Amino acid sequence: MSYTEAKEKYAAIGIDTEKAIEKLKEAEIALHCWQGDDVRGFDTDPDKPLTGGIQTTGNYPGRARTPEELMADIDEVIKLIPGRAKMNLHACYAIFDDENGGWVDRDKLEPKHFKKWVDFCKERNLGCDFNPTFFSHPKCDPLTLSSPNEDTRKFWIEHGKACIRISQYIAEELGETCVMNIWTGDGFKDIPADRKGPRDRYKDSIEQILSEPFDFNKVKPCVESKVFGIGVESYTVGSAEFTLSFAATHSDKCIPLMDNGHYHPTEVVSDKIPALLSFYPNIALHITRPVRWDSDHVVLFDDETKEIAKEIVRCGGLDGSVFMALDYFDASINRIGAWVTGFRNTQKALLNALLTPHEELKKLQDESNFTKLMIMQEELKTMPFGEVWNEYCDRCKVPQDGSWYQEIERYEIDVLSKRV
Repeated sequence: MSYTEAKEKYAAIGIDTEKAIEKLKEAEIALHCWQGDDVRGFDTDPDKPLTGGIQTTGNYPGRARTPEELMADIDEVIKLIPGRAKMNLHACYAIFDDENGGWVDRDKLEPKHFKKWVDFCKERNLGCDFNPTFFSHPKCDPLTLSSPNEDTRKFWIEHGKACIRISQYIAEELGETCVMNIWTGDGFKDIPADRKGPRDRYKDSIEQILSEPFDFNKVKPCVESKVFGIGVESYTVGSAEFTLSFAATHSDKCIPLMDNGHYHPTEVVSDKIPALLSFYPNIALHITRPVRWDSDHVVLFDDETKEIAKEIVRCGGLDGSVFMALDYFDASINRIGAWVTGFRNTQKALLNALLTPHEELKKLQDESNFTKLMIMQEELKTMPFGEVWNEYCDRCKVPQDGSWYQEIERYEIDVLSKRV
């Protein structure tokens, strides 16, 4: 079937594929830099163990070891993905050199340590999000913002404030909103004796971080929850109840962020998106794929990814109320292939949502015509979505499905295999 025929089929159910394609071209998704080097960063020993609930598995060859290698890999990814990407950096990806005075610890980070990343983004017309790095550091005791050790807590508060300043710099330089996400792996392996004390300290720490001056129109600090992590199986300080309550009571300077791997297995973020948008003007998402727990597998074109995209589209999220970012890291497969697959699948899910007649389906639901609703939802599954996706890829001047893996293989032979 040709795109023209697919366009006619969608027109028959009230969908304008041209409008869907143009809308998707403007949908911005943040591309996470940490897929390329297994969350190692450049501010401490590259062979250090990951801590704070962070873990990668696998040792596929070709991991980026320097800023230059990571930037080259990102350029390779950009060649193969349609639509609008923006960068997403962690603070541990600071670049230190003689020009900016060399290495400093995380509490002393400055905008100049990210100038090369900003220049990278400017040259490629990319925006950029930012994340403080509250893990994999000697100052994790193992707690950070909730630590009873005031010296430890002060260090991490100063790190958070530094990241506010860096986020403001990034937003001003690139002329785009910078989403700055606050997440820590603070918690306990076994049953705690005090659940409230760590949360009181965590609340105070985030409030101190947010006391650093910034323009809320340009910088969107987020608080992200989690159920548990490696080493904190029994208690997580930043639970869903904590972060949602914090964002609700600090709505003039903070928004909630949901990661769809950070909930119990029977919970789905797709259902939470409209719930939160009933109260919050903005929310942020980390899109990943959990397998039994927050395992950060590569995003697939699966049911929950499709449902998340449907709720984003239904709720007007593509008009600016929802900030989307990818968050996964797989070291067991080709890292470029993982990056590209997840980004393309997220775009596919959004296109699938834009090709869905939401108003007609809503009308059937409101009329309690559940039989027709079910049948229509099922028949949509066999609509010629693939032809519209291929047309979208062509217009974005990137390869269609089935024709980009060869480039991954070439890059692996020519570049990745030489990193030993």
